[in-house]
Amino acid sequence: MKKNDFITDALNIDFTDENSIALTQQKTLRKLVGILGMLLPVLLYISVRWYTHHNTPIKSISHYYFTRFGSIFIIIVSLLSIFLLVYKGKEKIDFYLSSLAGLAALTLLLLPASNLEIKDHNGSDFIVVTILREYGLRDTIHDICGGIFMATLACMALFVFTKKNPALVPVTPQKLVRNKIYIVCGIIMMLALIAILVGWILNPEWFNAHRMTFWMESVALEAFGFSWLVKGEIIFKDKK
Repeated sequence: MKKNDFITDALNIDFTDENSIALTQQKTLRKLVGILGMLLPVLLYISVRWYTHHNTPIKSISHYYFTRFGSIFIIIVSLLSIFLLVYKGKEKIDFYLSSLAGLAALTLLLLPASNLEIKDHNGSDFIVVTILREYGLRDTIHDICGGIFMATLACMALFVFTKKNPALVPVTPQKLVRNKIYIVCGIIMMLALIAILVGWILNPEWFNAHRMTFWMESVALEAFGFSWLVKGEIIFKDKK
């Protein structure tokens, strides 16, 4: 019997079934969603810093859409939305919530954030490559969809991932550990969203000057991605 390689095992690809496609395992989707979520802010920051030598993060993750590496933002968010839309879960609520998050992610791409303007020391633009006509409603819908995206994923971590399988009695020690991680990740995501909302209301100038929207979004995405990696049982997998 031929031994499977690392990639085949990691993606749970079955080459013996001619009627299936590669991504047929929900655990595989969870792992991919988790990896993409955690990579998004890291790749965007490193890419722009490498290309422009601009060490400070820009206003928000969504504003990387206007940089030379906006393609990274578009590709990763598109993949996240597709994977979330095809994710089924164990119950209907899993499907509905992940689909809502997927649709919100697609809307983020269709309705980008406000224009980005960053200048170098000589006063010339060195990051902006696209300028869209200002339209207030576009900004509002974009922000609402961003909130829906992250709040929905936080709810999945807090209330869906933590559900116990009635067929597994007693609950495994690994499941108890995973539930604690889901709760922590969900709380982190919700606190990050609240911090962004409070910052915009109380002191938007200070919030923008310190790039707090970027940092809070990054924290939320790392928590979101890690919770999905754990859900894919990349760590703390139930022992047989």
